[in-house]
Amino acid sequence: MSGEATVTTEATAGSLLQAHTPASGRLLAQRGLFEGPSAVVSKDLYLEVVAGVASRDRETVTLEPSAKATGNTYFGRFPASYWQRWTAVRSVTVEAIVSGSGKLMVRASDVAGEARTVAAEAMTDVVQRTVTLEAKLDKFVDGGGLWLDLETDAMERLTVSQVRWTVDAPEEIRPTAVTICTMNRADDCLSNLRTLADSLPALETLDAIYVADQGNDTVDSRDGFADVAAALGDKLKYIKQPNLGGAGGFTRGLYEVAGQAAAEHANVLFMDDDVLLEPDIVIRLTAFSNKAANPMIVGGQMLNLLHPNQLHVGAEYAQLNALQPGVPVPHSPETADLLGVDRRGKKVRQERRLDAGYNGWWSCLIPSEVVQKVGYPMPFFFQWDDAEYSYRARAAGFPTVTLPGAGVWHADFHWKDWDEWHRYFNLRNSIITAALHSPFDLNLLSRVLMAQVVRYLLGMQYGLTATLIKAVEDFLEGPEILHDGGVAAMKEIREIRGQYPETKRHDPTNVPGIPSNNIIINNTAPRPSMQRAVLLKRIVNRALGKHRFNLGAVPADEAHWWHIALFKTAVVTDASQEGVRVRSYDKERMVDLGKRAVQVVSRLRKEGQAVQAQYKRAMPELTSRENWKRLYEL
Repeated sequence: MSGEATVTTEATAGSLLQAHTPASGRLLAQRGLFEGPSAVVSKDLYLEVVAGVASRDRETVTLEPSAKATGNTYFGRFPASYWQRWTAVRSVTVEAIVSGSGKLMVRASDVAGEARTVAAEAMTDVVQRTVTLEAKLDKFVDGGGLWLDLETDAMERLTVSQVRWTVDAPEEIRPTAVTICTMNRADDCLSNLRTLADSLPALETLDAIYVADQGNDTVDSRDGFADVAAALGDKLKYIKQPNLGGAGGFTRGLYEVAGQAAAEHANVLFMDDDVLLEPDIVIRLTAFSNKAANPMIVGGQMLNLLHPNQLHVGAEYAQLNALQPGVPVPHSPETADLLGVDRRGKKVRQERRLDAGYNGWWSCLIPSEVVQKVGYPMPFFFQWDDAEYSYRARAAGFPTVTLPGAGVWHADFHWKDWDEWHRYFNLRNSIITAALHSPFDLNLLSRVLMAQVVRYLLGMQYGLTATLIKAVEDFLEGPEILHDGGVAAMKEIREIRGQYPETKRHDPTNVPGIPSNNIIINNTAPRPSMQRAVLLKRIVNRALGKHRFNLGAVPADEAHWWHIALFKTAVVTDASQEGVRVRSYDKERMVDLGKRAVQVVSRLRKEGQAVQAQYKRAMPELTSRENWKRLYEL
């Protein structure tokens, strides 16, 4: 490696990525756990006590007399529908160590959520007895799951531990290398390394952990790093490299694993540095991938970190030509309270099997066959790299599955403000992805972009408008814009946005030039029923410099274009709820940016097809190992 990339803990290639074959002939598919990795996580996400009293810790539950507990929970369920559809497995075994008296039942559901019992065993006064129950995977094509229920009668007490869901092992079990991309989140990254180290005895198929550290506040600068590195031993591969964004960080793991002799039998699991990690996700994704009938990308779901009971989405896809990522697939739960009930009064469970378009890289497993067939990710620096890769893989015959019950907690998306520098990469990379993997309807694309421009200008988001213009301009530059992996573009867009005051966040009690007592909340009216008429009226008034309100404060969830367009100055709460932004009417900037936007979108309509062909021709080189080797300065 170059002088800028160092491996703190190094092992020879021969000691990594060796096939594992368990002596038992069984493959661990998931553990039955009764408590989360943090006190902020409700135990009811793992095992719910529905009657009586029970005590729960990570791997053991004790039921007192006349108690009932159910594993029909987010982490307690076995995603039977997905296993029947995508693997050759036709039965799963549940094993547990039991002491005392009571009953264990394997329960099942269907696509409608109706429950049934498929296996059960009662025991009396047993001591550390191994109980084994088997369930067929034969009635779950459209949906449904399996779980373990426990109960005791009066005067009975039951302790259950070491619950394991296992399936027949393949002849060779391919191991998984976790890749964590990090930049200046040293404490978060170290915490997740510590979680993995503490869980090593259960993570039999975890062969390596690559940490691509791209920051100047490095993980190895922390006091606890040496202890974690010692605990992980030769599994830890700590690499320092130049900042190439999320794409460059995650791809480093693929690059390192693919360079080893046994890489044809390996998985790489991408994982964000700032997640709250449930380490069982390594087991669940690895097992599913090992038993998949055909190679496929297997992703984990995202739970909202600020609201740990919420599932972000069951599965999602991207509307490529409309530049819209993160669209929930039909029937998908969305921002769902996993401890709540739905409209029918039933507990929120994802019963229906869903087909994903792509999976976010907060946790996503990629088997070696995909890399061998379609190459490495695009050097996008940031955003849309996950969607682009999944759609490219799908075109080559590798679908993406988002596996229920395999989840990590990640910062809630709706608490992140859209008006940030990374919006440039979102826009530019979305257009490139549309050019590569969609019909690339330039008429539709132009309408989408101009609709965004109009909303931004009416909302006095001049910096965001400039960000959009720059993104389209750079797309039209062609594939050369990706030559350095996005480093220059990141610097440039930050400089551009620095020229626009409303891109800066302020303390709500210290807004420059505006006395705090003068900032009074001005709430929005309901969404207009005749939006086109209101839109035209707001455009005319903006052009004439007419304003209904001189100054007002607007909550983040009410900062709609039809409301903000009524103000001369609006103090808008940032989506992060950490401060406010001051948007002030500037006719000269509005007119100039509007003209520039029309010009660049007109160029897109004229030149788009030719530029699309350039990106398609360049894609094999951009996604090649040689290109990433150059970017890594190796």
